[in-house]
Amino acid sequence: MNRDQVKGSIKDATGKVQEKAGKVTGSTGQQAKGLAKQAEGKIQKGVGDAEHALKNSNHK
Repeated sequence: MNRDQVKGSIKDATGKVQEKAGKVTGSTGQQAKGLAKQAEGKIQKGVGDAEHALKNSNHK
């Protein structure tokens, strides 16, 4: 895994926790921030996946 894949996965996971915490406390702001962090993490992981695929295709 490359840096973007790891950081993206971590952002996605922390976003899920933040969203759940917002649901428990009734904070729609925290839920929204959690969802946004999840989206950011998924995008960053996708960039990392693309970089990884490109790097691996160049080695063949």
